[in-house]
Amino acid sequence: MTKSLVIHVGSYSRVGYKNYISQYALARCTRLRHVTRAWYIGARRTLDVKCVFLVLCSHWCASSAFVLCLGTREVTKGIAMALGGTVKPFPNFNANHDAEVLHKAMKGLGTDEDAILQLVSARSNAQRQQIKVAYKTLYGKDLIHDLKSELSGKFEKLIIALMTEHVAYDVTELRDSIKGAGTDEKVLIEILASRTPSQVREIIAAYKQEYGKNLEDDVAGDTSGYFKRLLVILLQANRPQGVDTAKVEQDAKELFAAGESKVGTDEEKFINILGNRSFEHLRKVFEAYMKLSGYEIEESIQRETSGSLKSLLLAVAKCARSVPAYFAESLYYSMKGAGTDDHTLIRIMVSRSEVDMLDIRAQFRRMFSTSLYKMIKGDASGDYRKTLFLLCGGDDA
Repeated sequence: MTKSLVIHVGSYSRVGYKNYISQYALARCTRLRHVTRAWYIGARRTLDVKCVFLVLCSHWCASSAFVLCLGTREVTKGIAMALGGTVKPFPNFNANHDAEVLHKAMKGLGTDEDAILQLVSARSNAQRQQIKVAYKTLYGKDLIHDLKSELSGKFEKLIIALMTEHVAYDVTELRDSIKGAGTDEKVLIEILASRTPSQVREIIAAYKQEYGKNLEDDVAGDTSGYFKRLLVILLQANRPQGVDTAKVEQDAKELFAAGESKVGTDEEKFINILGNRSFEHLRKVFEAYMKLSGYEIEESIQRETSGSLKSLLLAVAKCARSVPAYFAESLYYSMKGAGTDDHTLIRIMVSRSEVDMLDIRAQFRRMFSTSLYKMIKGDASGDYRKTLFLLCGGDDA
């Protein structure tokens, strides 16, 4: 088949093609997990048959992206389609100018919160670090200290989180989750299940530098059992890359034998396989497991494990399938029902705004039949909501 496909992610596009491709053709695109709608626009033989184009739309349609591909064969090869973040480096950036704007917003009586949120949300994290240096150079004061003295509540927490360097933010979140009485297992699970091995190594080094302690020792001292053992495995940051085809069927059979096919559960087998295989390999294992057992791996984890271990295994399995989908689900449940888990909402919106927020939005719309923007609108207010809107980057209604 040599007909072009336009695969649309997120909100409705402003392109006027209305002839939907057949359900069969759309079904063949399912390996592209961000697909929500597709249109046939006719043959385009002038383009090279193997070319794939990713087009990011302008700001007014920032939530949409399209892949033009000649032939469904190219689509079904499992092209990884990443839309990226909503926050980009600001063009013609001038750290001194931005420092002056922030100083003016906080000078004298009252605070211009709108000026602060508009500027901070429109700069990349690296640019914000330069602004902090420029502010201290110009005024001899610490920008974070001044922001904390002028702002309050959830808005303050959000702005300070945005001004914190990426790795330092993860380090602070992990430290806060295990210090003092009790453990915030949700933070441990989210960060260690979703970060890449290289990111985990950066976190470990930064933690040691900041606190003079070993992160693995602190985590192990605050957790127990198989939950602790899987966390320790993740902290080794030794996931291999690629797929070991010789082990796919074997891993699927061992997972089945460790749970569904026996009385009781061999938790060690679950943590060993899910903790020591690449995400790409695990996706293949999950497909083989489904064929073998008739169950999705998440169903078996739900039945065969419990407590914190179950939550961590599910997070690893979901991240192996799709990190953006994992965060979309986390965002949804942070706002669903009575009350809002603002800690989780802030952490995800800040940490993913430059990474994969557009992908998260697309998954959110696909999974929950509403947009992330609308959920935020119903759960937040004031300057806090304005800033979250800017990080979200648009509505996918």
